[in-house]
Amino acid sequence: MDLLFLGTGAGVPAKHRNVTAVALQMLQERGATWLFDCGEATQHQILHTSIRPRRIEKIFITHLHGDHIYGLPGLLGSRSFQGGETPLTVYGPKGLKEFIEVTLSVSQTHLQYRLDIVEIEEGVIFSDHQFQVECLRLEHGIPSYGFRIVERDLPGELLVEKLKNDQIPPGPLYQRLKNGEAVTLPDGRVVNGNDYVGEPKKGKIVAILGDTRVCVNSLTLAKDADVFVHESTFSGEEEEMAYSYFHSTATQAARIAKDAGAKKLILTHISSRYQKNEADLLAEQARSIFPCTELADDFKQFFVDR
Repeated sequence: MDLLFLGTGAGVPAKHRNVTAVALQMLQERGATWLFDCGEATQHQILHTSIRPRRIEKIFITHLHGDHIYGLPGLLGSRSFQGGETPLTVYGPKGLKEFIEVTLSVSQTHLQYRLDIVEIEEGVIFSDHQFQVECLRLEHGIPSYGFRIVERDLPGELLVEKLKNDQIPPGPLYQRLKNGEAVTLPDGRVVNGNDYVGEPKKGKIVAILGDTRVCVNSLTLAKDADVFVHESTFSGEEEEMAYSYFHSTATQAARIAKDAGAKKLILTHISSRYQKNEADLLAEQARSIFPCTELADDFKQFFVDR
């Protein structure tokens, strides 16, 4: 599982930062990519990566400001033109359905795959045997949400050395034992698979937030996250300005990460006012509070490790 940032800028495209989009790639886990926000020219950014639009299974929109959604109609159309046939679900605030349907209708874009549009409210919005996604409302000028993606705990590993020490020969029985079954061996012994499986592996947690002031729900979403993605539109000296524009500073993001017990903070949504060296200063400000901080750049990839 990894995060690939396709756009890390705020408001308008800049030479070195496109507007917001980030891909959560789960190719080993489910052979799919989930996209969070889809700013203008996201599909152009995808052309410079290994992402295949037909493998995009879900798109989560944090809020309906243009720098987060203007790339969506084009991507939906291109996915169809490029042979995407598998269903796609788009999640986002109320008004998303109208935006998509009107743009596709006016442009006479006819999709060749099933598109489901889910207008979200707070709570669990997706759950299956692998993942659960919860969203909470943030504090912004329009309805904006943050997402908490929780991987289910994984089964423990089969304790092969213990099996060998107990003279249990390898073969099809190993799979049954790994499933926790009780198995009768050729020599008449009955063994319980649970005795030969290690502790379950804790699933990974990723929190990805939309634009927001500092708020309690940010802390809730980031609780014990392995990776926490938070906006950093302003520098640490500009808290009053950040508040007035419904945004956050680098230092505010770092305080949330620290208080939430997150393991890694990634700063994104960087204002075009900050050039390369100035953007690096944002990361340095955050690291003074939360050392495990990274600054996202377009096309930068971060692996989600425990």
